[in-house]
Amino acid sequence: MQVKRVLGWTALAIPLAVVGAVFVAYWMSDNACGEGNPAVPGDPVKAILYCDYGSADVLKLEDIEKPAPGDGELLVRVRAASVNPLDWHYMRGTPYLIRLDSGLRKPEELRLGVDFSGTVEAVGRNVTRFKPGDDVFGGRTGAFGEYVVVREDRAVVRKPPGVSFEQAAAVPIAALTALQALRDVGQVQPGQKVLINGASGGVGTFAVQLAKHFGAQVTGVCSTRNLEMVRSLGADEVIDYTKEDFTEGSERYDLIVDMVGNHSLSKLRSVMEPDGKTILVGDSEMGNWIGPLVRPVTALLYSKFANEQFIPILADLNQEDLALVGELIQTGRVTPVIDRRYSLAEVPDALRYLEKGHARGKVVVLLQPESGAEPVAAGL
Repeated sequence: MQVKRVLGWTALAIPLAVVGAVFVAYWMSDNACGEGNPAVPGDPVKAILYCDYGSADVLKLEDIEKPAPGDGELLVRVRAASVNPLDWHYMRGTPYLIRLDSGLRKPEELRLGVDFSGTVEAVGRNVTRFKPGDDVFGGRTGAFGEYVVVREDRAVVRKPPGVSFEQAAAVPIAALTALQALRDVGQVQPGQKVLINGASGGVGTFAVQLAKHFGAQVTGVCSTRNLEMVRSLGADEVIDYTKEDFTEGSERYDLIVDMVGNHSLSKLRSVMEPDGKTILVGDSEMGNWIGPLVRPVTALLYSKFANEQFIPILADLNQEDLALVGELIQTGRVTPVIDRRYSLAEVPDALRYLEKGHARGKVVVLLQPESGAEPVAAGL
């Protein structure tokens, strides 16, 4: 009886201890905001900061100390950045699962943004591949600021001549997601039928062009106002989702790249060729808690018991793929679609616009106008 009693209390104590530990960790998680009288930066530069999770109202343009590159690092003066759904997920801290990485109660990293392009201003010791004056682009947390520090061996490459800073800033997350979905996961082949659901968005506009580059026959799904734009990117067929549900049609596809997540997996399966693949990029019903896990888990189950495959994907920011897309843009085989341009102070407005879900291509933040370019105004 004593053994049973001990086992019973142990079984109760373990989950209580776990809940207690999570509770303590939640309330102890904090950041450097509001610590009395912060030191005035000796060499101030501007950056977008956020101290709490929430809507775009939590974002503030503040002075911070100008960063300095450490060993193996580059100091980049940011010329342009672009916004992604990833940014507002981190801003809001939702789905809550994301807080395991960003901080349970408050964000641990106060800077926001990933995609950037700019000019190397200084390099740390042991940097051999870059020098001051090099124009570069890549991905690094803190892109919504005048300066960002990035490691030489991480996601940063030289910007090809003839590619603008705003074009380069549009590339990292969106273009590499599209590239890796098609080439690596989807293993697209010339002549295959590929459907891009969400063809007018940031990832979708790259996916249409890259699928054509790989020799596929491309169908793009978008709204009425974007039909001509998607067709101009090279789509062989376009479907207006406001008038037609592609899952009710008779066409079958070798590969579907789904940025929207507005159809069940069974509906998608009904328009897939045997042994076809659907790459899951986005989900319109993520939810605040376990939402992001539901679709991938369901996809794995479907793939276990069917010939068709459903595969979630997250972009891997790497130098090789950044350089490849940069070359494709330089040679005119891919053209970033820029919807609107905002200034650094207008990053909250840029994220509000992106959250509405109607952006055509990429939304860019310009910190320094291109040579000969017009001044930045909100919503251009």
